[in-house]
Amino acid sequence: MATFPQTTVGGVSLSRLICGTNWFLGYSHTSSAKDRFIRELFDSPSKMAKIIEVFAKRGINSVMGPLKAELSQAIQEASQRAGIKIHYICTPDFAGDLSGGKQDIANWPKTVEKSKAAGATFCFPHQCVTDCRLDRLNRCLAPDLAQALRTVREYGMVPGLSTHAPESIVCADASGAECETYVQPYNALGFLCQVETDWIQKVIHQAKKPVMTIKPLAAGRLLPPTGFAFVWSTIRGCDLVTIGTISAYEAEEAVELSLACLEGRAAKVELQTTRSKKALQK
Repeated sequence: MATFPQTTVGGVSLSRLICGTNWFLGYSHTSSAKDRFIRELFDSPSKMAKIIEVFAKRGINSVMGPLKAELSQAIQEASQRAGIKIHYICTPDFAGDLSGGKQDIANWPKTVEKSKAAGATFCFPHQCVTDCRLDRLNRCLAPDLAQALRTVREYGMVPGLSTHAPESIVCADASGAECETYVQPYNALGFLCQVETDWIQKVIHQAKKPVMTIKPLAAGRLLPPTGFAFVWSTIRGCDLVTIGTISAYEAEEAVELSLACLEGRAAKVELQTTRSKKALQK
C-alpha cells in the first residue's frame, strides 16, 4: 500500500490530500446541466467507491462530503476494497425546516447522531450553518454554533468548522472554540475566496489548527498543474488539500501532481494533446 505525506488533525493521522466529493454528488459550480450530468454519471455508491479506492490505494485515507447515505456506503465499500481505514469528514447542515433560511439548532444533536451512525470520524457544521453565525464584531462564534461544536465532541467525533469566510478561523481561534480544524476555499484564482488570496494565505498561516483547503482548481477553472502548484507551495506543512475528481484517471493524476509538488520534482503525467500542438512535439 502506497503512502502519502501525513499530518495530524484532532489526534487523527490524515494524509495531507483529501478526496473531495462535489464531482460525485452533482455540485459543479458551473451549471444545472453539468450538475445533472454528474448525478447521472454517479448514480450508485459503487461508482463513487471505485474512485475513492484509487485514492485509498495511493495512501489517501479521508473523504470529505455532506451527510448522505450513498456517500457513507461508498466510503465503506472503498475501505473494504483497499483494506485501509478511510475517515469520513462529514459536513452536515442542520436538519429540519430550512424555509426562509431558518435552521433549527434543536435538531443539531440528531444530525450529529446520524453522522456518527454513518461512520464519520469528523463532523463539521457546513458553511451554510457556520458563516451566518459569526460574531465578527466580538471575534467569537454565536452561542449555538459554539454549542454545536461541543456536541460533536460529546458524540466522540472530531469537531471543526466548514466555512467560506476566513473570519471563521479568526473568530474560532480568538474565542477558544472547541474546534480542531477549518475547511477554507483557497486557490490561485480566488474562486469563492471572500478576500484576496494573499489575505487567505495569511489567515491560514496564523491559524492555531490545521486548515483543510478546498477548491484548489477553482471547480475546474484552473489547470491541475497550475492549481496544485499554488496551494501546495503556499500552505503550511500541517495543512491539507481537498480535491474531487470525476474519473479514476484524474484521481491518479491528482495524486501524482501533488506528490511532485511536495517532493520538488517534475510530475510524471502525460500531457493532453491536440493537433495544434504538433509542432511542439519532438
